[in-house]
Amino acid sequence: MAAARLPLEGVTVVSLEQAVAAPFATRQLADLGARVIKVERPGGGDFARRYDETVHGQSSHFVWLNRSKDSVTLDVKTPGGREVLERLLAEADVFVQNLAPGAAARLGLSARELEQRHPSLIVCDISGYGADGPWADRKAYDLLVQCETGVVSVTGAPDAPAKVGIAVADIAAGMYAFSGILTALYERRATGVARAVSVSLFEALAEWMGYPAYYTQYSGSQPPRVGAAHATIAPYGPYDAADGRTVLLAIQNEREWASFCAVFLDDAALAADPRFHRNSARVARRGELDAIVTARFAELTADAATALLDRAKVANARLNTVADLVAHPVLSGRDRWRDVATPGGPVRALVPPASLRGVEPRMDAVPGAGEHTEAVLAELGYDAAARAALRKDGAV
Repeated sequence: MAAARLPLEGVTVVSLEQAVAAPFATRQLADLGARVIKVERPGGGDFARRYDETVHGQSSHFVWLNRSKDSVTLDVKTPGGREVLERLLAEADVFVQNLAPGAAARLGLSARELEQRHPSLIVCDISGYGADGPWADRKAYDLLVQCETGVVSVTGAPDAPAKVGIAVADIAAGMYAFSGILTALYERRATGVARAVSVSLFEALAEWMGYPAYYTQYSGSQPPRVGAAHATIAPYGPYDAADGRTVLLAIQNEREWASFCAVFLDDAALAADPRFHRNSARVARRGELDAIVTARFAELTADAATALLDRAKVANARLNTVADLVAHPVLSGRDRWRDVATPGGPVRALVPPASLRGVEPRMDAVPGAGEHTEAVLAELGYDAAARAALRKDGAV
């Protein structure tokens, strides 16, 4: 049986991208079948290639974000490089860029300029704080945006604020860029109008801060930092069992609270205790409640505690490490791993989380820097002499 056609086959994306946010957006387009032409700097390429050397001598970030792409090295500041880029854009459906503030406009690659030259091109700009406004020229990196949006203020222990351990600002911006591009492609097909898409790291992560923002505005104080526990739901967090292992549990409603009291705590009457009869009361008396729950966990091994929580139909989990995730039985049991080629050797990669029935996502090789330059130039009509001239001039 022939493989199912991928949903974005026939869509060409040109991306002047670096680091995390834009490459994450375009990799997801590539997963769905789009041809992504990644434009990199000559003499090294995307600086994310050199974040570390842990994956067969390659960067873990780069291997994660750049499979299934064509890599073209191009100096877009040279006349020859600009000409190549214009030829690429003339045949593209989508252009993505996350250059430094103002760089795209200085190169004549703003959305307004490009829509004049290429009216059917969907332009997606990813910035730190927006293309206009008071902070348009300010540099932004993930940790800085986590701080500016207040994420760090609600993360960590009471006396030790902490960043989130993954690049949530970049990931949020990449996800919104991905969904924005899909929306723009849908509208262009329906109406013929190619709308520009703009996403900022700051506004993407500000959206993710919606619940603490509402809580703070209408309660007068922000949710406290409570480590791995939930700031506004109790009991919801980690507890140490008698054998030293940690179990997390999550109470979501009063039905679960009553079952937890009866089955796990062996004290059905506690559910109606005025100190704990509703969630806001339990949060207000978190210390008293945690003392009761902690004492019960001290009587049980982690396995015994988990068995009781399962019987009570209370959601629970283990406090896993990254190695535990890689070995997780859900990933292997659901066949979520695929082998992907890289210049340094094959790696295992996770299948994209949105599964389309009957469609196997594309998971092709991670490219070397400039690996596809010659082939792409030839496609654009540059003969051997013209390609050599571009190399001599440092344009590619």
